[in-house]
Amino acid sequence: MNSTIPPDNHAPRNSQSQAQLLQADENESRRLLPLSASPKSDAVPIQSEVDDEEAAYDARQKILIADFELDSPNYSGAPPFSWKKLWMFTGPGFLMSIAFLDPGNLEGDLQAGAIAGYSLLWLLMWATAMGLLIQLLSARLGVATGQHLAELCRDEYPDWARIVLWFMAEVALIGADIQEVIGSAIAIQILSRGFLPLWAGVLITAADCFIFLLLENYGVRKLEAVFAVLITTMGLSFAWMFADAKPSRKELIVGLLVPRLSSRTIRQAVGVVGCVIMPHNVFLHSALVQSRKIDPDKKDQVQEALIYYSIESSAALFVSFLINLCVTTVFAKGFSGNKQAEYIGLVNAGRYLEEKYGGGLFPILYIWGIGLLAAGTSSTITGTYAGQFIMGGFLNLRLKKSLRALITRSCAIVPTIIVALVFNKSESSLDILNEWLNVLQSIQIPFALIPLLTLVSKEQLMGAFKIGPLLGRAAWTVAGLVMVINGYLLLHFFLSEVDGLLIGSLVSTGTAAYVAFVIYLISRSDCELSNWLSRFIPNTSACCGN
Repeated sequence: MNSTIPPDNHAPRNSQSQAQLLQADENESRRLLPLSASPKSDAVPIQSEVDDEEAAYDARQKILIADFELDSPNYSGAPPFSWKKLWMFTGPGFLMSIAFLDPGNLEGDLQAGAIAGYSLLWLLMWATAMGLLIQLLSARLGVATGQHLAELCRDEYPDWARIVLWFMAEVALIGADIQEVIGSAIAIQILSRGFLPLWAGVLITAADCFIFLLLENYGVRKLEAVFAVLITTMGLSFAWMFADAKPSRKELIVGLLVPRLSSRTIRQAVGVVGCVIMPHNVFLHSALVQSRKIDPDKKDQVQEALIYYSIESSAALFVSFLINLCVTTVFAKGFSGNKQAEYIGLVNAGRYLEEKYGGGLFPILYIWGIGLLAAGTSSTITGTYAGQFIMGGFLNLRLKKSLRALITRSCAIVPTIIVALVFNKSESSLDILNEWLNVLQSIQIPFALIPLLTLVSKEQLMGAFKIGPLLGRAAWTVAGLVMVINGYLLLHFFLSEVDGLLIGSLVSTGTAAYVAFVIYLISRSDCELSNWLSRFIPNTSACCGN
């Protein structure tokens, strides 16, 4: 009978074994569960698997939108329009609009006005509308996915294609930055009455990197407020010039409503359209919209955010259009049909304005200089901003923002100083430089537009916010038109500038590789052109490493 009774010392041993097993299971569960599953689930995890990925904004940096919980049980139907919410969403679109007002664009405006008069105002209006469509798609991508374009390209394309896209984006950014920094340096030279040389203005402009870092520490809204001041400065400066010059209102209205184009103004027309789509700006806007706290998994939140961002971006680009309109019409009134029209550029525009309109209480030369400085300063800071997103997104670098900003700024400032020293010998040399930089940026446009349109058309990525067939055709038509126009600019430039068998063969080889890569990018998209190309190159994705 005693044999059927277990020894007393066996019970504690079994209990101890069970306790050890329970403790091991608990430890294993803790090890497998993410940190966000802890009791303090509402807190932002300091370090998790999500943090291993580069993000546009930290959770603590994002702006919380009041009354934005649209998926509550009491919510039904579309929420009423709120001016307060619109104000909270206002900011990213105006930062994006800076690229439509940079010194390169202003030079395109003044040359279009001086040579073509009022005849290209309709094209300026429609080019801005095309730019708005592209930027709205960029915002749509960022809001609906919670990631920006550079991050999504890193996941979408194989490593070799990702590196090529990153390199092209950096080259485009450096080219734009050189124009912007040179524009700021010219403004400083104007405002100092020529006391400060161009290279000194470049060094002063380089300090904007540190201004940017300082502003970023005070939060997104403070940074957006500074850009609002700079845009207001541009608006007031160029509106003052418009009031001084008194352009013909009748010709202005006719220029907006009646399309006119001649062989004499074709190059200016190409410049007007080509300046609208800036490759780095497409990457930038998809990141800027993530500065607001939006849950991509909540369809109603995404939908409402897209409505407010669309209104805000439209308003921002309308303001930029008015500023560009002022610049174009001022130079159309003063120089259209004059012999100086062919020689006017960003470097000598201030001098021509002073000769034409004279001084007064506030000389137009200094008003132009103030507006140009505001344009250059704001665009160089947004260039630094875009550089951080491009580098972090494509390469997934875990660097401090200050270090990344310094790297981005150095990539632009060092070649800009060299350029300022080499090309500061004459006005014509700077004009030649500007033409080369325009060509450099034109080459990069497909490498921003094609990935954007490819990604925004993918249902598995965008879900319910995938663009429909009609919008897709419109977007691809705009992208194709911009690429064809810039292709014309490239062809015209190379035919006039490239000479010699060796240089010609190198350009031909580079062009073949360029076209092949563009075809590869199109073949990965889900558009009609891709389907047509698949008949001829059905295994493009497979042979290129998916």
